[in-house]
This record gives sequence, structure tokens and C-alpha cells, in this order.
Amino acid sequence: MTEWTQQTTVARRWFLQQCGVGLGRIGLATLLAQDGLRSSSASAAPTAPGAGPFAPRPSHFPGPARAVIHLFMAGAPSHIDLFDRKPELIKHDGKPLPPSVYGDQRYAFIRPDAAVMAPRFPFSKYGECGMELGSPLPYLGSVADDVCLLRAVSTDQFNHAPAQLLFNTGFAQPGRASIGSWVTYGLGCETQNLPAFVVMSTGSGISGGSANWSSGFLPTVYTGVRLRNQGDPILNVANPPGIDAGRQRNTLDLVRDLNRIQLDEMADPEIATRINSYEMAFRLQTSAPELMNLASESEATLKAYGCDGKEPAFAKACLTARRMVERGVRFVNIYHEGWDAHSDLLGNHTNNCRKTDQACAALVADLKERGLLDSTLVIWGGEFGRTPMVQTDPSLGTSLGRDHHPQAFSMWMAGGGVKGGLTYGETDDFGFHAVDRKVHVHDLQATILHCLGLDHTRLTFPLRGLDFRLTGVEPHAPVREILA
Repeated sequence: MTEWTQQTTVARRWFLQQCGVGLGRIGLATLLAQDGLRSSSASAAPTAPGAGPFAPRPSHFPGPARAVIHLFMAGAPSHIDLFDRKPELIKHDGKPLPPSVYGDQRYAFIRPDAAVMAPRFPFSKYGECGMELGSPLPYLGSVADDVCLLRAVSTDQFNHAPAQLLFNTGFAQPGRASIGSWVTYGLGCETQNLPAFVVMSTGSGISGGSANWSSGFLPTVYTGVRLRNQGDPILNVANPPGIDAGRQRNTLDLVRDLNRIQLDEMADPEIATRINSYEMAFRLQTSAPELMNLASESEATLKAYGCDGKEPAFAKACLTARRMVERGVRFVNIYHEGWDAHSDLLGNHTNNCRKTDQACAALVADLKERGLLDSTLVIWGGEFGRTPMVQTDPSLGTSLGRDHHPQAFSMWMAGGGVKGGLTYGETDDFGFHAVDRKVHVHDLQATILHCLGLDHTRLTFPLRGLDFRLTGVEPHAPVREILA
């Protein structure tokens, strides 16, 4: 169809204006529905008119969880050193892996027939359930009866960035919506004073970058808001000298009115996003500093998490995440980078567990004590696992490490409708292949959505003639055996 222009007899915009409000409203409603600013197949019932993109929306069915805290261990922890005890690795230490195990697998930094390396840590049993965990995870052992350990998770991606993107967005390339964006698009939020989807990180650099919490093709209002580790949690959250709240409110009202005029004229959903962003920024000037100030927490709570009040740390992020879900935040991502142990796995994992184990367990225990664990789903894990074979290469400066391993790895979940004290799935004798009750990344995503009351096949977004969804087009399903 040829575009009407100003040189033609009638401009298209003028024509639509002259058709009256009926046709204009139909067109606007269609645009807003397509861009997630009006109800669609994402939720079971429409949002009240004028309620905004984050108004709480009903789920497809009753789900026990109302919030998610995702503890993403970027770089990939080793399942066979922390979660999946394999005596055969001890027996084969220093010997080549049998060809029948590795088949035609290829690796970036090692040969598939490289020598096996025995687990770097001893294992012990914890809790009434007898869950086996590596020695660097004693705090997690203290809440083992509340944890569901998945030992046969698998992914399709071998390198960090694609694997991180697949886990968080369902696709290995940038441009798709993250799971936090899908959840807030589908359910809205229970607070108007904080972002619905918040991201924090403790470490240096995330391979997948901001694409891990992007809204992709969803309206940008559903993008995760990243909080800074130091200074103001969000840039410019404080007013400059000489600007009081009243003057700022008047300025924002004027900007809002001008934006609404343009929204009425253009029907561009990104203008609605801009209006919402200005209003959220204004509210954050009060709510964000209060959220990040841990002075109201008891000394016992700070000690339980391991918060020392000094440098920004994973412990502070976990405690802040608990404060967020208390205040109605829907989805919290905490990235802890640095698990990529191509060399000195013993030192790498000892250090990372020291930084994270206490706070992870404290988060689960704290949520349970406050009556929030049943309604908050906690997820822990990385983008893939590590090889049972050793990586030692003097030319690369590596020694006693492990390479990337997508075929099988471990994760754990707690609360939010999953069974505690359960170990689910098995790998072979070398921790190489998932051999029983395998859980693909898309199955895990479907499970997370199910716990929130969302059907992963119905949570869709229309784009270019297709109904996109987080879990792709292949047949995947929630792992019902782990649901309470």
C-alpha cells in the first residue's frame, strides 16, 4: 500500500482524525494491545482503563508465587564439585575419559579425551532429606530441607553470552524479552513506588550484558531497572541544589501534559513508556533511598546475611531483594559474576562460595521466617556446568580448571510452590550426560511461569504475524514432579 504524504490530496493522519473518535479509539486500542499497554493473551482479564502498564493483572490460574528472586551465578559453577557427587571421577582421576562417554563432543580449550579431574571438594549430607552438597556450601546445607536440587539441567549453548541469553530470554541472540519482562508484562506489579523488575550485580562484567534483562520486542517500560552498587542506587535520584519537590512536581506535570498531547496525536506506545518513566523516577526519589538503607534491619539479620556494612556485596544485594519483595517488586535478578573457573577451580569456587553461600541460605531462611517463602520463588544457578575433564594448558596459563559443559549441570530452587528437600534428576557416572528426569532450560522457564500462575503457551506477544513466547516453539512443559 502506498503511503499518503503531504503532497497527496489527503494526509493519512488528517483522514483518521476526521473519521471521529470511534475509529481513532479502535486504532489506539489495537496499538496498545499489541505493545502490552492494554490487556492481551498475557493475562486472564483486562486491566482497568487508565491503570497503567504495571497495574496488577490476574494470572491464568492460581499460582503460589507472587514474586521471583533469581540468583544468577554468571560464569557457571561446577556441578560435579558442588552438587553432584561422582565417586567414579575419583577412581578415574588422571585417566582419559572413555570415548563412549564424550562421543563427538568438542571443546574450546581442551580435548574431549583430556584426563579426568577428581572433585575438588568432599561432599556431606545435610538436612532430614540427606541432600549431598560440596563442603563450600555449609550454609546452604542448613536450609536443605527447603531446597529443591535439580541435577540434570541442560542447555543448547556452549559459550557464556549465548547461554546466559538463552536462560534469561529463551533465545541465544539479543533482541528477545527477558523472563522478568515477560512476568511483569503478564502480571503487572504490586507497587507503584518501585520498579516491577529490578537488576543488581556483584562482580565485574556479565557476558550477555544488558540484553539479559532487556524487554526485547515488548514495550521498553518492561525492561529491568539496574541498581548501582555504589552511591545513589539510580543516577540523578537526588534533586540538584535549588530544586525542591514542589518545583519538580510542577515541571513533571507540564512535561506529562505535553507528552499526553503527543501521545494523543501519534498513538506511539513509547510515549506512554516515557510518561510512566518520569512518574516512576519521581517516586523513586523517596522510595529508592529508603529501600537501600539497611539501618532499620536488626543486627541479627545483618549478621545472618553476612552484611559487614563495608564494600557493596552479594549479601547486601540478597537482603535488599528480600526488602523488595516485601514492598511488592515482582522480579529481582542478582548477578554474581566470576565463576568461570578455567584455572584453579579450587580457589575460584572457594572464594565465590565464601561470598555467596551464607547470604543465599539466609535469604531462604529469612523469607521463611517472615512468611514470604511460600509466595516467593528463589532460583540459584549459572548458564551451564563444567567438564569432568581437567583444563591445564601452560600456553594459556591455566591449571587445574574445567571447561564449559552444556549437557548437564545443577541448579536449586526454593519456595514459591516447589517441593523442599527434593533432589531431582540424575547424570551418568561422570556427570557428563543427563540420564534421568532431564530438565531443559525451556522446561525450567515454563516451571517458573507456572509457579506464578502463568501458562507459558498462553503468555504470548503478537509480532510480525507470529505469537512469540518465552519458551519458543518446541514442546516443553513445567516440571510437575517438583511442584508442591
